[in-house]
Amino acid sequence: MNLLTLGLNHRTAPVAIREKAAFAAGQLPDAVRSLVANGDVSEATILSTCNRTEIYCRQNRIEPGPVFDWLCDYGQLPANELGDSTYTLPGEQAVQHAFRVAAGLDSMVLGEPQILGQMKSAFSVAHKAGATGKILNRLFQHTFSVAKQVRTDTTIGASAVSVAFAAVDLAKRIFSRLSDQTVLLIGAGETIELVARHLRQNEVRHIIVANRSIERAQMLAGQVQSEAVSLAEIPNRLHEADIVVASTASTLPILGKGTVESALRKRRHRPMFMIDLAVPRDIEHEVDELRDVFLYTVDDLHNVVQQNIASRREAAEEAEKIIDLQVMRFMHWLRSLDSVPT
Repeated sequence: MNLLTLGLNHRTAPVAIREKAAFAAGQLPDAVRSLVANGDVSEATILSTCNRTEIYCRQNRIEPGPVFDWLCDYGQLPANELGDSTYTLPGEQAVQHAFRVAAGLDSMVLGEPQILGQMKSAFSVAHKAGATGKILNRLFQHTFSVAKQVRTDTTIGASAVSVAFAAVDLAKRIFSRLSDQTVLLIGAGETIELVARHLRQNEVRHIIVANRSIERAQMLAGQVQSEAVSLAEIPNRLHEADIVVASTASTLPILGKGTVESALRKRRHRPMFMIDLAVPRDIEHEVDELRDVFLYTVDDLHNVVQQNIASRREAAEEAEKIIDLQVMRFMHWLRSLDSVPT
């Protein structure tokens, strides 16, 4: 019996092909049952995210043809279109790949943790569908253990590598109790949404979302249990905010020096921490002249992010050593079953 991984990801395929090869969550149980029913594959798990679709399987043959043909047939995909975008990893390479993916080493954002949860979900679906057995069960349990060890024994996930995460991380360094602060978010796009989610994960209780479209503000506020206001209400609410994070598509500043000065007087000059993630800037640069304001721009955070990316690369080297050792251990177990993949 042979272990095999066949897949495509953000490095090998453009989004136009990835979306065609993707599986909706509701499709996965029937898909894995269909794959193991064709006779060539005895165990299978399908991992499908926005950045990758991968089939981990145990099959009778060495060559990947049956799995590739199944993927083309099931997804009604032209073989010539899919062929140049896929990779096949047999045996030990498949094991190493699974470990690297779960640890975030193969992700678009190095070390990102979401992929581990997605792999656990993919395996759970396949297991409940009756599509896994002794080999894949052991492979995925070992995979999850390795990912946990990488997180524990390296610093790969310790530093922020997105400006949204970096913004919240910077706020945590400024405020000893971030959860007690009132945060005003200006905008309701993807960046502000990520900031809002990071704030909720840090148990910030009072978040105000201000946006030009009050409906969009209300939608985001509902997702993170916060309050929604219009941009016009900002001058009357700004004094409540200990932290302000702005990221809109406005071509003109949203916050001017006079508005901030007025808010500071109402606050009796308690300091305000401001992060402007917009280009062009949402907060007038003159605001930085105010004594009780600490203003950071997107460039300040990009410098932090670049330093952290370098740090993650160093941690990734340590993670690779852990993975190499664990691959050896898994292959030793596999060979003890006389199931040597080639």
